[in-house]
Amino acid sequence: MLFTTLSFVFLFLPVTWAGFYLAGRWSDDAAAAWLFAASLVFYAHWMPVDLWLLLGSITGNFLVGARIIATPGGGRGWLMAGVAFNLSLLGCFKYANFVVANLNLLLGTELPNPGLLLPIGISFYSFTQIAFLVDTYQRKVREPKALHYGLFVTYFPHLVAGPVLHHAQMMPQFRDPSVYRINPAHCAAGLAIFALGLFKKVVLADGISPCADAVFKPADAGLSPDPLEGWLGALAYTFQLYFDFSAYSDMAIGLSWLFNVRLPFNFDSPYRATNISDFWRRWHISLSSFLRDYLYIALGGNRHGSLRRYLNLAATMVLGGLWHGASWTFVVWGALHGLYLMVNHGFRALLGSAAQARLAGSRLAVLLGWALTMLGVVVAWVVFRAETFGGALRVLQAMAGASPSAQTHALLWNAGLQPAVCALWCAGLGLIAVLAPNSNRIGQQALALALRRPAVRAPLAGAALCAVTLLVLLNSARDSVSAFIYFNF
Repeated sequence: MLFTTLSFVFLFLPVTWAGFYLAGRWSDDAAAAWLFAASLVFYAHWMPVDLWLLLGSITGNFLVGARIIATPGGGRGWLMAGVAFNLSLLGCFKYANFVVANLNLLLGTELPNPGLLLPIGISFYSFTQIAFLVDTYQRKVREPKALHYGLFVTYFPHLVAGPVLHHAQMMPQFRDPSVYRINPAHCAAGLAIFALGLFKKVVLADGISPCADAVFKPADAGLSPDPLEGWLGALAYTFQLYFDFSAYSDMAIGLSWLFNVRLPFNFDSPYRATNISDFWRRWHISLSSFLRDYLYIALGGNRHGSLRRYLNLAATMVLGGLWHGASWTFVVWGALHGLYLMVNHGFRALLGSAAQARLAGSRLAVLLGWALTMLGVVVAWVVFRAETFGGALRVLQAMAGASPSAQTHALLWNAGLQPAVCALWCAGLGLIAVLAPNSNRIGQQALALALRRPAVRAPLAGAALCAVTLLVLLNSARDSVSAFIYFNF
């Protein structure tokens, strides 16, 4: 079920919201159980058979977590078993087809393709539960209540595309009685930030997506774009992906405020980053934090010298790329970002702290750092978006001015698009991404205003509802409704 559909906005959401607070008048557990059941319905709407896998994963992880808590000395064996359980499920359903195809290619065999379909959200709920097991082993959490654990994993605003949640971020909220009582300020601000996210998705991300598809799809099919098309396609996807995923994150936060739940921010204006480390502190923050805390640090981090640090960075980013999908293009995308990070850390080490401070105070140096960072990000997004290496190479060749295409703007022309229109889209979205107010700040300001001035709550909620209605109707009038890009991961 998509956040952008009539069935979600006018049926699922109001029924879930009303039932949650009505049940809360009876008992907190009844409200939590209602929201847990609604989250399962939300998930099962996509592929009902996958619900059993989700429930099995939740049950297995909760039981393993209980054994870790009950085992004297920490339960390291149970932790390893639990992590192996999650990685086995993820590996089987997400990577089995990829592994078999590559074995057949490498060995010349004809092993049958398992043909397994990717269960939606499995990457997110697997990582969420691995974090739970590690935190339990480290005695950071202790959750004996199965209902709250099930709700923590399945909570519908985050279930299928994140953010990757930590147990400690959610459990205190589910134990708080005030969560199960209507808060008008939270509802008004939640509707406002939901409307903002819906606008990002329906108008901005879906609006520029034809410019990206018009270049990448033919490039994957063997056609070469001209230089202008290469740059427009790359920039169009750069902004489509940002506004698509940022939209989902805003909408998840807004929906959660309707239920008095606070989700962590997942974006912090990443296209304003002035170096690649800064970019990863701002982009997909929950995944970056997970990779840092549970993979990079586990590999040794920077505790064993510079060489080991760089290898750990590279390994972390390659595995982060593979997490996004079973394709060598994702592996190369991760390797590119690993290389970027190694170069960035090496350059900073050569400069020393004094020179870094001087550069940080230079507007020209900051501008050059931003431009170089964005160039690296855009180049890497080409590999991320392309379905084949050939397609990525054709787009990159065009961007470098080495395209063999003899026709001018043929790919855009065939798609019924004008280069000037795509260029205006890219310029407009680029200005919004870099210069417009941060949506996290907008949401926080709206919430603070609604808490401080009760009189603004009704007008704010009414305006947001009108905007949501118009945007959903606009989306439903299209020939097809596009899913969020990160649903594929």
